[in-house]
Amino acid sequence: MLMVVFLVLVIVIGYMVSWYFASPAILYVAVAFALLMNITSYWFSDKIVLSMTGARPITRTESPELWNVVENLSITAGLPMPKVYIVADSAPNAFATGRDPEHAVVAVTSGLLELLDTTELEGVVAHELSHIGNRDMLVMTVAVVLAGFIAILADMLMRSMLWGGNNNDRGKHPLFLVFAIVGIILAPLAAQLIKLAVSRKREYLADASGALLTRYPEGLASALEKISQAGRPMKRASGATAHLFISDPYGDTGRRSVGQRIGALFQTHPPAQERIKVLRNMGR
Repeated sequence: MLMVVFLVLVIVIGYMVSWYFASPAILYVAVAFALLMNITSYWFSDKIVLSMTGARPITRTESPELWNVVENLSITAGLPMPKVYIVADSAPNAFATGRDPEHAVVAVTSGLLELLDTTELEGVVAHELSHIGNRDMLVMTVAVVLAGFIAILADMLMRSMLWGGNNNDRGKHPLFLVFAIVGIILAPLAAQLIKLAVSRKREYLADASGALLTRYPEGLASALEKISQAGRPMKRASGATAHLFISDPYGDTGRRSVGQRIGALFQTHPPAQERIKVLRNMGR
């Protein structure tokens, strides 16, 4: 349903731009470009993300504990063994990427390996493998690209209106201008909120699936507790890849002040305390 809403937003904004410029071709180009960008970014998402995060591949001899954990849990989950990467960063975090289970990658930071014990590491890896099994990379790639594309379309329309780029009378109709301005302001915000809602929903799902995979929810709960208490931002944190990580790469302390409750609406991850509470309720 969320993906349908995204496509509708793309079509509505594209229609407004095409109507304003009296050119139906703009609508067709907008939809085609959105689909093309979505497919392209999905196909090459793993290479893009690995490059942006500075992750490097490892072998079994470099980190036997991590390798064995990934291998054993992959067998348990019935998934192909993903490639294993490490990010040289003291901030504890992890992510999964790849267009499908056969081309998947699990990456952890050096800080995560230093901070967690074996059961906690198993909880984190199980969470990332659940993302792979649940095809979350596909879902989130669609969400991120469409949200960005809606923002671009809205920006194009705003600039054309401000700079008088339309010489016909269609865009000068008062009612259209009202709807256009409201759409320009609300569409990117709505798209961003939907994207973040999708991300948070997939995090809860991966938490639950990971806990079922290890049969030990406390392992992941304890790992999230340590990660949130560390609260260190990653050196190469990026809004483009933030949704992929197990914890917000900008730092997640798990606190719930009034300001943070409002800010939580615009975060890619649910608050750490809520995730920990859900996991520990599963273990009762």
